[in-house]
Amino acid sequence: MIDGHLLVDAHMHVARLPTLKRAWHEWATDFGDRAVIERVYDAAGTPVPAMFGELLDEEGVDVALMLCEYSPKATGIQPIEDLLPLAAHDPGRMRLVANLNPHLHFPVAEEVERQLGLGAVALKIHPVHGGFPANDRALYPAYEVCRARGVPVVVHCGTSSFPGSTNGYADPVLLDEVLRDFPTLNVVLAHGGRGWWYDAAAFLALSRKTVWIELSGLPPRRLPEYYARHDWRRLSRRFVFGTDWPGVPGIAANARAVARLCPDEETAGLVLGGNALEVYNLAAGG
Repeated sequence: MIDGHLLVDAHMHVARLPTLKRAWHEWATDFGDRAVIERVYDAAGTPVPAMFGELLDEEGVDVALMLCEYSPKATGIQPIEDLLPLAAHDPGRMRLVANLNPHLHFPVAEEVERQLGLGAVALKIHPVHGGFPANDRALYPAYEVCRARGVPVVVHCGTSSFPGSTNGYADPVLLDEVLRDFPTLNVVLAHGGRGWWYDAAAFLALSRKTVWIELSGLPPRRLPEYYARHDWRRLSRRFVFGTDWPGVPGIAANARAVARLCPDEETAGLVLGGNALEVYNLAAGG
């Protein structure tokens, strides 16, 4: 809890360091806190569950959604199996998010089912790092699995500076036909259209009840500027809090900064945790 609100960090990278490319390490230390990273990881670059739990305690995080990633061209292959010790340590709090790349996984439906079977509460796709558009028909079997099981799909919608990235694939407009074809599928726009697409992300979130804007990687003080063309009171109720840890100096500081921007306490509660409980079915999962 933080200031009386449940806190869900919906976007955390807790991969084993040897699986990551140099650019990822530079990003983490340039934008995050090197001392915190060194404390959470052991000498071999493996996250220590107890130390990660202590960090969550200190930052007031009730649920941490931990991302794996299969992006060999950009950040590296970060298998979901590396996160299993964390999830086993505190299964109600440290939750998995699946990931697939249609260039690596086939059949995609079987891979999603496999990762959901390991305990994942959502599927993330990373078009920018993986090198594919979100409306690629090869992904449709995976979307259908998520639709049928009531599992949300998180889509990276923001620029990336990592070598090997294809930023054109971050455009939320590419999801328009996916939303048409899967009208009941909850879709979370990670990074909220960062870079060139804030208006597109906001339009989708305001026009479709199944679309959410996830705030990872966005400086809280800039949010009103990024979404200045839209009804802030309405739009803020579509936000899901996330940090992009370890690429932030502090989770609690970000959460409090976001809460201060909310028009009322009810909205703050939704943004910091309530929306995530609904979208990721966390209450039912523990």
